Amino acid sequence: MKICDSLQGLEPTLVMLMVQTIFAGVNIVYKLAANDGMKLSILVGYRFMFGAAFMVPVALLVERKKRPKLTWMVVFQAFLCGLFGGSLGQNLYLKSMALTSATFASALTNLIPAITFVIAVILRLEKLGLSTLAGVAKVIGTLTGIGGAMVLTFYKGLDINIWNTNINLLETTSKHHAMSPIQSYHSGTDVIYGALLSLASCVCYSLWLIIQAKAAQRYPCPYSFTAMMTLWASIQGTGFALCTERDWSQWKLGLDIRLLTVFIAGVLGSGVMFTLIAWCIRIRGPLFVSVFNPLMLLLVAIAGSLFLEEKLHLGTIIGAALIVIGLYCVLWGKGKESKKVVQLVPENDDQSGQVEIEIPSSTRDNHSRGRKEAAENEEEEKRDPRGSSRVLGGLYWLKRSLRLERTSVNEEIVFMY
Repeated sequence: MKICDSLQGLEPTLVMLMVQTIFAGVNIVYKLAANDGMKLSILVGYRFMFGAAFMVPVALLVERKKRPKLTWMVVFQAFLCGLFGGSLGQNLYLKSMALTSATFASALTNLIPAITFVIAVILRLEKLGLSTLAGVAKVIGTLTGIGGAMVLTFYKGLDINIWNTNINLLETTSKHHAMSPIQSYHSGTDVIYGALLSLASCVCYSLWLIIQAKAAQRYPCPYSFTAMMTLWASIQGTGFALCTERDWSQWKLGLDIRLLTVFIAGVLGSGVMFTLIAWCIRIRGPLFVSVFNPLMLLLVAIAGSLFLEEKLHLGTIIGAALIVIGLYCVLWGKGKESKKVVQLVPENDDQSGQVEIEIPSSTRDNHSRGRKEAAENEEEEKRDPRGSSRVLGGLYWLKRSLRLERTSVNEEIVFMY
């Protein structure tokens, strides 16, 4: 039983490890498509088109009977998520990578946990809690993970040859290598402009996580919300690509690496990955999701050494160790906070065995009307004995289904253990 409980508690962590693995795979195929000469803005548009084509049928099938009423606020939140986490965020990141370098742009993405943490604290989605050990662990873990990612990115050190697969997938996509959109030389103005765009993409990603956390409270259907988000992102991304890229030959997809890239990035990177992120945000919050972002750099470095003949360095090992330590600190702090919340129930209610929950005024009014109707039914029951079994049966069913006991005068609901 304890093993099952432990595995259940590890579900969000395992899911986020899967998310970062998918994210690393998307980055690898991005490199292959860019090496083949594909315009990255077109790649973004195709990515979300494939994602929407995959997620819309899945959402209609899986959540057809349990979707709540769709409101304009939910549609607007899906629009914002498609903008910040999809079309705008992706295009800002890829443009910054074109103006600087893949290494520089990837390094700045490690500011996402810190930005998300600050925004979450401002919006009171997370507690800073520097007076508690758990709060200090979250802050130290976030900073350690960012520092490890920076070390992994900027410090190389000695070469470390752990394995040699002799596989270089870039050689299979080098026919249009001269058309690659990533420049080899960058002026000082380009670097500054690219750094600002990369920072803007980090803010977009953080806002995306925050808005998803708010949307999950209103609309707890990850498949349907992901479908709406990818649909909006496909419209936005395709519209932007049509305005910026007029070479129609770039839009052609054949049985090559370009089709494989948009399929993997769309179905796995947008459909599956966004759904898993939405689920984890609803369970653990946006900070929990963001702290796994530096892990993607480590996975990309390992995948690059396996499939792109990129060498591992001493900085990779040191940075990886710091990332793991920082991630463990944040997870430990979040776990301590979760246990503290769970323990508040038995500590405060050992004597009575009851937890009082305040309910909204609308629900309270409905409850009062229900008591008034019950009193009228009892008066009618005295005049008509045949209605006794019907009334008592209805009250028993109501009590059993809701597991409620009414208090004498207080307009509250008391849950019995």
